[in-house]
Amino acid sequence: MNDEQRAAVRLALSDAFVDTEVDFAHIAARVGAHAPVEVERIFFAEVALVCHSNLETPVPPVWTAFDGDWLQREIERRLAKRRQSAWRRWRDALVVAWLRWSYRELWQAVRRG
Repeated sequence: MNDEQRAAVRLALSDAFVDTEVDFAHIAARVGAHAPVEVERIFFAEVALVCHSNLETPVPPVWTAFDGDWLQREIERRLAKRRQSAWRRWRDALVVAWLRWSYRELWQAVRRG
């Protein structure tokens, strides 16, 4: 997957974290050409790590769609910190484990489409 495709997959997956009705079939169609294992990794270790707080707040700031530029910057910023710090890798691994448990049904809905 090249950088442009990865950005498109990230943006598609971020739609699962908006505060409106989610079109899971549309998300699945947008990511379906890519390896399911890689899409799942991106969902939890990149997108959910940045977007999950939108579903955790009483009045989410993002209702219809995440800004693609912001999303890419935030994910890349987190990945850079993870590469530079063993503490950050450990912390993110714990958060991703929690996200896998907390958002397993959301992931299943994306996977099923």
